[in-house]
Parts: sequence; structure tokens; C-alpha cells
Amino acid sequence: MKAWNHRPVEIRNLFNPAFCGLLLHRAISSHGDLSHDGMPFSLTFLVLPLCLHKETRETLAAGNRSQLLRVIEMNQEVLVNFPKRASDLVPYTLEALGMLLERQCIEITDAGSLRAVPNTVRKSVTGTTESVSCQKVSRFIGKEFARIDDRVTVYTTLGVRP
Repeated sequence: MKAWNHRPVEIRNLFNPAFCGLLLHRAISSHGDLSHDGMPFSLTFLVLPLCLHKETRETLAAGNRSQLLRVIEMNQEVLVNFPKRASDLVPYTLEALGMLLERQCIEITDAGSLRAVPNTVRKSVTGTTESVSCQKVSRFIGKEFARIDDRVTVYTTLGVRP
């Protein structure tokens, strides 16, 4: 990772650790609503590529009344270049997770999963239309990951290897 002041303005704005951390926190928190085991660490690397890619986000938002696996099955175009996007966003995911841990917004369970710490991030979803859309899709993804409850199924469906 380049030092913050050496990154292009566009990268600093889009991949801001606070914003990426907010998306990850929303996913981890909504995952915790259905599963008390915490979100598996490996699944956090799928959140940003699903939320930040506009076409994927819009597809997931339009189908949020369906199950994630069904939406992906019906919209295979979201998988185009997904493995590369996921790989490219690993450093930003790690940076955001580091910030969340440092600020004590998430904790690591004994099993190595991630759990959101209550009352550390505002529950209300606010911001620009696009940031609100990212946050809503992030919550949807967290709930769906908990509902699926199988990392292998999620990774296989998205065409990614951990």
C-alpha cells in the first residue's frame, strides 16, 4: 500500500478506510443478527467487491428480496472479472479491518471470526445516494452470508478461491 498522501485523489475517496470499514462493519453486524458465531474472516474479502462495483451493487439491490445465490444465478454478468476485483481489493479490505480493530468497532472471536461491537457505529444509514446504496447492499450481503452459512458455497458461487 502506498502512503496515504501518495495515493491519487480518486483512490483516497473511493477506498477511504473509514468508508470501507463502515461497509465491512455493516456486513459483519448484519451477519451477527442471524449468526452469533461471527462472520468468517475469509468472507470479509468478498464484501467490498460486491458493494463498490456499481453494476454488481445495483443488481444485488434490485434483487434484495431474493436470496443472494438466486440473484447471482439469474445475473451471471456480475461474475465477470469478479475474482480480479476481489483480489485487487484485498489491501483495502485489510486496511479497513485494521482500522475497525484499532478503533475497537469489531472484535475477533476465539474461533477467529469477526463480530461487530455494539454501539460503535451509527445504526442509521445516511450519506449520498450512492453511499447509502453501498451500505444497504453491504447489510444484505452480511445477512445472506449468515443465511448460507457455508464459505465454500459462497466462494464457489462467486468463482473465487480463498
